[in-house]
Amino acid sequence: MDAFAVAIGKGLAATRIRPLDALKTALWFGGFQALFPLLGYIGASALNNYVSAFDHWIIFSLLALIGGNMIREALREGEANKHETPQFSWRHMMPLAIACSIDALAVGVSFAFLQFSVPFAIGVIGIVTAAFAAAGLYLGRVVGLRWQKPAQIAGGIVLILIGTNILLEHLGIIG
Repeated sequence: MDAFAVAIGKGLAATRIRPLDALKTALWFGGFQALFPLLGYIGASALNNYVSAFDHWIIFSLLALIGGNMIREALREGEANKHETPQFSWRHMMPLAIACSIDALAVGVSFAFLQFSVPFAIGVIGIVTAAFAAAGLYLGRVVGLRWQKPAQIAGGIVLILIGTNILLEHLGIIG
């Protein structure tokens, strides 16, 4: 669902979405959502102990930075901002994919202690996430056609709120 929400945010900022953009979005989010449980499974509890101590801070920082930047760009004056489109390069997509997937490491660790088909589970996670990410990108674009500036601000706020929620859950402040 995090990847879906972030993809909506990217779609909100888009003036147009090419099929290649949707494919890149699906592959980045689906790929990382499949990769991280695999890494967690391989690393088992040793990796979980290391990452779980600070994963919530990483997620919060990345989402707050990205969301804040979306809000800043939406409020920026000038003609250049009107025609700005979201970037789908690895420099823009990798931090988003990592931020949305790092919690999946812990899921992968739990796989090491369960008796089921890990490749099947990882495949399902990747495919479902990819489909939701592509759909979210298009959904964000449909909303953004009419309300681009307010939608971009809302998308930035949503990213910051998702990051804050993850941080507060991991700190035990909310359940």
